Amino acid sequence: MDQNPDQFPVISIEARAARRVRTGHPWVFSNEFAMTPELKALVPGSIVRVKGPEGHDLGLFMFNPRTLIAARRLTRDVKARIDADFLGDRLELARTRRDRLFARPFYRFVHAEADGFPGLVIDRFGDTLVVQVNSAGFERLTDSLIAALDKVLAPARIILKNDSPARELEGLTTSVELVRGANDGPIAVEENGITYFCDPLNGQKTGWFYDHRDNRAFIAGLAAGARVVDFYSYAGAFALACARAGAAEVVAVDRSEGALQLAAKAAAHNGLETHLQFRRADAFAEMERMGREGERFDIVIADPPAFVKSKKHLKSGAQGYRKMTRLAAALVKPGGYLLVASCSHHMTPDLFAAEVRQGLADARREGAIIRMSGAGPDHPVHPFLPESAYLKAQVIAL
Repeated sequence: MDQNPDQFPVISIEARAARRVRTGHPWVFSNEFAMTPELKALVPGSIVRVKGPEGHDLGLFMFNPRTLIAARRLTRDVKARIDADFLGDRLELARTRRDRLFARPFYRFVHAEADGFPGLVIDRFGDTLVVQVNSAGFERLTDSLIAALDKVLAPARIILKNDSPARELEGLTTSVELVRGANDGPIAVEENGITYFCDPLNGQKTGWFYDHRDNRAFIAGLAAGARVVDFYSYAGAFALACARAGAAEVVAVDRSEGALQLAAKAAAHNGLETHLQFRRADAFAEMERMGREGERFDIVIADPPAFVKSKKHLKSGAQGYRKMTRLAAALVKPGGYLLVASCSHHMTPDLFAAEVRQGLADARREGAIIRMSGAGPDHPVHPFLPESAYLKAQVIAL
């Protein structure tokens, strides 16, 4: 990639878009400038210099002529050299922020635009880094990124987990690659005093979901002496947190045998295996079966994968959250608690809350919301991208 700042292609955008970008919004959309043949010919991920209609500079952006989000800002400094040193400075800032929040190096290390890395996610598991490149710009900068990671963290293992659907929107192929270190199987994750295990090479997304760290700690605080069921348990994060907090019984339900094996491995490692049951089942089917058979719990947790993966799935996905809430609420004993969550960024907080309310009504249950929350502080939200606050969770006393 040519790194002479004076030779970057120039894009002039319309006045309304320039005002929005000047105030801090990091994106330019494809309908906000003239897509000339020269721009169409640019390699996706090229660095461009964006100007307003009067010729004032707005910064250096990653450009992709094939997508609705055509340009993503890297920096306001149009003279910056976008190289390993530039990326290393930003990584050092991200590390400083996380190390003030967490005593141990287990966290979301880079969270896309909010950390100044458009379309890039990095999770840190001690000396292992799992990297998801979801933009054409960082696809072209991968070598510089790895050099910067070496400088800042010197990781023993780096996994490129480039299998997300977002890559297809950017015109990128999908793959999973171990670019540094050995494939030694599941790796340890430390969270809230518990050691878990995840499989970044074969698991969902980066292999772990740090975003619910605070929600797991909260629900564990209610679990002493309780009977708990954790639907969509995955590698047992909520389930083990409740067991360690003194739950009398915890049932972990997931349809993935591999995920349940990781949960069982963690239970044994932490000496909690006598407190846990693992059931391989579809969550909705198991909720319905439990409801028919009269099973009831003090705490019911329902934290599913995204039901709404695109706008065209919004209606059916929203109905899914309503059904999930109805079935889960029916399993909660009077005086118990229900946690429901959505990680679908297309589901707005208001829409999610509406579906949860309707699900409670359908179950003929009344209660009080005692906690409404999102992701933890290692998943910062860009001030001009409120849609990046994707996680929504409610704890309801019934």
